Amino acid sequence: MPYELKHVFASLPQMERGVAKVIGGDPKGNNFLYTNGKCVIIRNIANPAIADIYTEHAHTVTVAKYAPSGYYIASGDASGRIRIWDTTQKEHLLKYEYTPLSGKVKDIAWTEDSKRIAAVGDGREKFGAVFLWDSGSSVGEVSGHSKLINSVDIKQKRPYRLATASDDTSGSFFEGPPFKFKFTLRDHSQFVNCVRFSPDGNRFVTAGADGQMFLYDGKEGTLISTLGGEKAHKGGIYAVSWSPDSSQLISASGDKTVKLWDVGAGTAVTTFNLGSDVTDQQLGCLWQNEHLLTVSLSGYINYLDKNNPDRPIRTVKGHSKSIQCVTVHKKDGRPHIYSGSHDGHINILFTLDETKSALNASTVFPLTNASHYWDAETGENDCFLGKGHSNQVSQMVTDESNELVTCSMDDTVRYTNLNKTEYSASDVVKMDFQPKSVSAAAGGLSLAVCIGQVVLLKDKKKVFTMDNLDYEAEVGALNPGGSTAAVGGADGKVRLYSVQGNTLKDEGKTIEVAGAITDMAYSNDGAYLALIDDKKVTSVFTVADDYSVKNNFYGHHAKPVTLAWSPDNEHFATGGMDMMVFIWTVSDPDKRIKMPDSHRLHHVSGLAWVDEHTLVTTSHDASVKQWTITY
Repeated sequence: MPYELKHVFASLPQMERGVAKVIGGDPKGNNFLYTNGKCVIIRNIANPAIADIYTEHAHTVTVAKYAPSGYYIASGDASGRIRIWDTTQKEHLLKYEYTPLSGKVKDIAWTEDSKRIAAVGDGREKFGAVFLWDSGSSVGEVSGHSKLINSVDIKQKRPYRLATASDDTSGSFFEGPPFKFKFTLRDHSQFVNCVRFSPDGNRFVTAGADGQMFLYDGKEGTLISTLGGEKAHKGGIYAVSWSPDSSQLISASGDKTVKLWDVGAGTAVTTFNLGSDVTDQQLGCLWQNEHLLTVSLSGYINYLDKNNPDRPIRTVKGHSKSIQCVTVHKKDGRPHIYSGSHDGHINILFTLDETKSALNASTVFPLTNASHYWDAETGENDCFLGKGHSNQVSQMVTDESNELVTCSMDDTVRYTNLNKTEYSASDVVKMDFQPKSVSAAAGGLSLAVCIGQVVLLKDKKKVFTMDNLDYEAEVGALNPGGSTAAVGGADGKVRLYSVQGNTLKDEGKTIEVAGAITDMAYSNDGAYLALIDDKKVTSVFTVADDYSVKNNFYGHHAKPVTLAWSPDNEHFATGGMDMMVFIWTVSDPDKRIKMPDSHRLHHVSGLAWVDEHTLVTTSHDASVKQWTITY
């Protein structure tokens, strides 16, 4: 294979305020899983840089749970469909598929023999179902609720019991199989968000939006006690998870804390404070072996430290929204991958070289609010602060003075010093119109192409503006020496302006291509200009030969949207709406590497090269992938 997937830097869970997030744990204790969009993400708990993404759902996936055997995962989506798929092979073959509900699936539970599944959520005629995993035939009914069911759990020891928690402020208790309704649990005064049996099956706990937690007998369903008296938390409780020995549990709450409970005493042993911002609300948790994981509203995954409740051992950060652009910059000889997403978030992935780490550790710093990098080998963390873009980051480049230049839909161009690792409040240039594209060159020059305007900037200040254009400017590129500014238009023409001092001079020179230009870039040595257009043609022009056509490249079936030059100046990559990535050879249009479905569900939104054999792709699935290319 000329290309091979090297690393997947997966997206964070997709969070919604006031909605609990179910995190699934692997019975063997190695992995945990969660959902984002139509993806189920499986991550290694000891090294979250190792990840796998399942993309076979047609609708937004809401919950995924491992079978107790560890061989299968059941995942449920917003349409009520449950897919049961294999975990042992890379292909994740589908075993069975059922549609037990007519609305969103909110939670799934398996019996300990991995033979029966309970699924609950929203629906028209019923809010839950219990069925055999291999035939889909019913083994009882989940009744007794008048509103959607948020949570379900099954006792993992015989005799089986099933408990549910619903928005109608009650829980229900069932005996089985076949599961029959026994009675209603009416102790909560608000929505009941979560119900979980202890691993030994002796007790189960319910948690609700009223901030209360009740402990019940696992076999009889009778109330034993209230955890934490009147109120277990100041805010609503969204999730609970038991310790493997059934003596303790953790609860995650909207009051931005997680509490560790001694179940026998009914008291909180430790309170973990996870911040004061609204995005620090805790909406999910998982206790797996010695790892205590919680998920914040921001999507960040926190590994709690029992010995230091105010500082997590590590926080896994990244993107939870679609990534729009990416660039690579070498710092101290090490490549850092910078990616920007549609919520204004910028992330730094720090890749170690192979000699330093067998795992090729990656480090992540999202630059909005607090930022982080982590090392997959040692789990080292670091943070920095700063206020970043408030809207989609449309494009980013790095310049020779180690600045990251970004343009955003918040109508600004920002310069961020990569050595300082924090946002500068002063290095922000406000634009008159929304910038669509930004490029940088030697001598402190940058070019911003805005809607109806082209702006030349020097040393972080506007020096020249072209208004009242007689064409629609789409994308701009400065040649590396900073002598020419090429601006591509929707009319299929590239206008070449010469940069003279602090002005752009139109000398009437244009290049014509087949369609509206979607992206273009000069090779790193300035010898070639490559561009892609919406007529699916990729063209390369020789700069020294008065921009004569070097070659045209054909292969995309739909509009190509992004282009990046390899450091060898002989190859470049293009990505299109047809989900394809092509790697072209400048001198030979027939010599190409075709990478189909690099991000399965979405087209590639950004491309960047770490070195001549390493390509980075980003997409709207909020993940970053690193590929090894061999020619």
